[in-house]
Amino acid sequence: MQSKTARIARLLVTLALLSAGAGAVTECGSERAAGSGVEAPGTGQEPRAESRARQVADAWDGSEAARQWRQGYHPVADAVQLPEGGLRDKADQRAFTTQNFVLRGALPALPHKDGEVRWTSGASLTLPLMEAREAYERVARGGNDGPHLTVTGAKPGEMTLATSRGPATVPAWLFTLEGYDTPLKRAAVGPSKLPESPIGPSRDVPAGALVPLDRLVEVAGDGRSVTVLADHGSCDSGPAVHVWETGTSVVLSASVLGARKGPCTGEMIRARVTVKLTRPLGDRILLDAHTGRPVPHEGPHEASPSWS
Repeated sequence: MQSKTARIARLLVTLALLSAGAGAVTECGSERAAGSGVEAPGTGQEPRAESRARQVADAWDGSEAARQWRQGYHPVADAVQLPEGGLRDKADQRAFTTQNFVLRGALPALPHKDGEVRWTSGASLTLPLMEAREAYERVARGGNDGPHLTVTGAKPGEMTLATSRGPATVPAWLFTLEGYDTPLKRAAVGPSKLPESPIGPSRDVPAGALVPLDRLVEVAGDGRSVTVLADHGSCDSGPAVHVWETGTSVVLSASVLGARKGPCTGEMIRARVTVKLTRPLGDRILLDAHTGRPVPHEGPHEASPSWS
């Protein structure tokens, strides 16, 4: 397991990248290197990488895995929502980032064993509820002497969360914060178990021409673009992401542009890349061409389920 210090460091790095990382937009036939601010001309997708994207789409389209995925609950947004208007100052923002909370009040028992996730389409799914104590501990993983947020109580409620099937109303614990008029919300249900992928990881595409995506950051409100985190090194022009769309899936192919020879540091740089789609994502499955699996979403307070 990761140490507390490692988790906090990872949160700080992730939030810094999300707020300050340069973006890159990829449309059909064009790429831009994230972080460099310089367009990379003539960087068409490597044929074997494009072929791999088609294979992944074909494997998932109409598969049992796709059926299971569409019947499950798979969030694409963080499980925690801040009080209305956000946090009041930098001290509270740091406390939230480092997950430094103090509990000064009793937490209630579960009102019932299960809760219902409801989609705007009318579909619903019953899932086990987590105890208020467990929900609190997933938010409050800090414990340093720096600024902290004080929780004085909690009650059951609901929140709206973006999922792979569109917006859903999700059972939540509403935590009362000292100094705030509205609660901090934490989803009271976890993601569904992942189905077995119908295709394995890529083995035939050259390194650099196809690399795994780190994670999904967000889906635009209108569904016409998605933002992901993509990795690259210190001796290249940055990452690029191609998109292959079908009626039931969207396959993203990440690559590294302009790799240069010579002495390089071994650091891994993580950059935001925004990919435009020809139509809203909707309930289409967002897939990673390299892994052959849905692009994982992992917020600061919710890890993606394991594919192991």
